[in-house]
Amino acid sequence: MPRTNKTNPLIEFKGTTLPLVTVTLRSLQLGELAEAANTLFGDDPFFDGDAAVFELSQAGDAPSAKWPFLKELFRTHGLNVIGVRGGSEALRLSAAAAGLPTYAAVGRTPRVAAASEDASPPAPADKPPVAAVSPAVPPRPEPKPEPEPAAAGAGGNSPTLFVTRPLRSGQQIYARGGDLVVLAAVNSGAEVIADGSIHIYAPLHGRALAGASGATAARIFCTHFDAQLVSVAGIYRTFESGVPVEVAGKPVQVRLTEKPGETTGNLLVEALKTD
Repeated sequence: MPRTNKTNPLIEFKGTTLPLVTVTLRSLQLGELAEAANTLFGDDPFFDGDAAVFELSQAGDAPSAKWPFLKELFRTHGLNVIGVRGGSEALRLSAAAAGLPTYAAVGRTPRVAAASEDASPPAPADKPPVAAVSPAVPPRPEPKPEPEPAAAGAGGNSPTLFVTRPLRSGQQIYARGGDLVVLAAVNSGAEVIADGSIHIYAPLHGRALAGASGATAARIFCTHFDAQLVSVAGIYRTFESGVPVEVAGKPVQVRLTEKPGETTGNLLVEALKTD
């Protein structure tokens, strides 16, 4: 039997799901956004080169924006903006002209190469890849749908990061994809960040940011509250004039509350009953 030489193709397309950070912009004024970003993230890079898209549905009716400067603003905080979604058609067209394509907020049916009649089935509509092209591969059994992952900080099997040493000014801890438990003081100028909830069994003098990837169910718990800034899912509150006396030095929880007709919740800082 003659021997068949098989070579791997130089280019191969496969559908995939990539993690993206969604940055909701409620203003397109560069100065306002720069001030808000510096208040929230400080001067140092906050993210680790994560890919991000601008959510423009709440950005107003401006026909365009200074996209290169906005990209650079968030790049200084560790985000690589690769596109936009939502907003007006004029705004999306101006973003596309600046090299920021539009990503659909909901799934689109993946395209299949015309020569591939036995390509694998498209991904389920409720779990679309960011950019999907079905591969031309031999047929295989249709996979069973996977259960939706639990939101970070809302239960499930997300990893939990434990910190047992005090954090000094300028230090930062990020629990990517799960909760964060801190068993030592978070000093002024230090930051603790988690995609899920944050539990601090010690004084909090610095910054705590929970739900960093958008988990609105995330919360912050602290046994001694004296924070500079707290945030849940991007909604933040600063304490430049000091912490209110009713929660200062007390056990506290920070969470989002929802009201009818509001697209985002209000950040509630309340004393935590421990008895």
